[in-house]
Amino acid sequence: MTRPTVAGGDPRPVVPRVLAIAGTDPTGGAGLQADLKAIAAHDGYGMGVVTALVAQNTHGVRSVHVPDVRFLREQLDAVSDDVEVDAVKVGMLGTAAVVREVTAWLREHRPPVVVVDPVMVATSGDRLLDEDATDAVRALLGLADLVTPNRPELAVLAELAGDADAADPALLVARTWDVRVLAKGGHDDGPTADDELVSPSGERRTFSAPRVATTNTHGTGCSLSSAVATLAAASGDWELAVGEAKDWLGQALGGADALRVGSGNGPVDHGAAVRALLPERRWTDRWWADVAGVREETLATPFLVGLRDGSLPADVFAGYLAQDVHYLRAYQGHLEALARAASGDGSGSGLEPVGSAGSAGSGVSAGSESAFWAAAAQGCADEARDLHHRRLAGTHADDPVHPVCAGYLAHLQRAADTGSAAVLAAAVLPCFRVYAWVGTQLGRAPEGHPFADWLGAYGDPGFAAASAGATDRVERHAVAASAEERGRMARAFRVSTAWELAFFRMPTG
Repeated sequence: MTRPTVAGGDPRPVVPRVLAIAGTDPTGGAGLQADLKAIAAHDGYGMGVVTALVAQNTHGVRSVHVPDVRFLREQLDAVSDDVEVDAVKVGMLGTAAVVREVTAWLREHRPPVVVVDPVMVATSGDRLLDEDATDAVRALLGLADLVTPNRPELAVLAELAGDADAADPALLVARTWDVRVLAKGGHDDGPTADDELVSPSGERRTFSAPRVATTNTHGTGCSLSSAVATLAAASGDWELAVGEAKDWLGQALGGADALRVGSGNGPVDHGAAVRALLPERRWTDRWWADVAGVREETLATPFLVGLRDGSLPADVFAGYLAQDVHYLRAYQGHLEALARAASGDGSGSGLEPVGSAGSAGSGVSAGSESAFWAAAAQGCADEARDLHHRRLAGTHADDPVHPVCAGYLAHLQRAADTGSAAVLAAAVLPCFRVYAWVGTQLGRAPEGHPFADWLGAYGDPGFAAASAGATDRVERHAVAASAEERGRMARAFRVSTAWELAFFRMPTG
């Protein structure tokens, strides 16, 4: 068994190309679908040849359709004529004709790794291999590197080897076909699940793991054998491959119940181990990345360019401030509504109380949630009264609401009218985040800059902290929300960000 390398002898490893030959499972927990998930979970490139179309679910097999073996051979040849295969995992074969065809193909195209999972009985108890096919398996086993039977399947293989009552059936099978045997202990009782790897020479190694208390074990055999095939092709070592695959399967079993797939014997979570290694993906970060283009357009608006370099006409700036005062007065009201909703008092806001979303599992009480939004609302009032009025100095004080400002405020009102505090919180968040982000991009103003105080307000560390606080609170709402409500939050955030761009375009537009 050799580690695959790139063309030309370059020693750099390639992703193992693993072919699964198996039946299907439309619910995705076993068979070819499980094989491909397990291969991908171990950084392999999965390919699949269908031996049988199986109508099954978490309760059992309803029917099996086996296509003509000529079509099976066409599938196999289509792969081997074009792709260098590093490993093959053989699963459900069903009939003697299918077993013979797969055996013949393996004789002609013997990859470095061949793992045979002798799928004879499903976890549900259904027979998946007919009697004639069981007999034909003898020739197939002679081409395998590893066989992965569970206890009932090992008993059948021992009978095929000529001694159904063998005291050591795994060793009997290993020596009969000169193949390694991974005798799986998942069907045993006890606090641990012990799998034993037995070689034809009699060498043994037991791989033990705590038994996971779950009935959702559909497809464990398919998944384990595909994982071992992929890892063996990558590592070149069977013991390493089995040990890592078993550890992975333990994590997959541990996550099985949370999948909630089916009402019977459900599948394992093939993505549990990979998911545990991924960085946390916050919904608010995903929304922020989604509007990256809009943010860049915002930064390039003539208003912000002129504000940064000091070339913006004072009258244009005053006109912007007048609209900002209109905006902040309405924005203050929405923040106050969020504060009331967080405290459990939605009166006058039209919002459902949201204290649970602010506190569940977060260590943040409803009171602190309410206090945050109330403080933000007071900040709006203070800003409108002090900085804006000082800057306006009597000019533009009576400017009517501009259509762009009115449009933005109408959008916020529509978010409030949904009755969802989560949607409204998402809608108000871009005012925090875009404002704070612009501050980091504009930087500090040099001495004597005509808009130094305003640039300082953009980049104020206190406001950056408020933006982070608002983001955290909206994130908690997003996590607690249903997918439907979370989608409305995402769209409210996206539209508000677009209105932020329009607002910055407004003064020079």
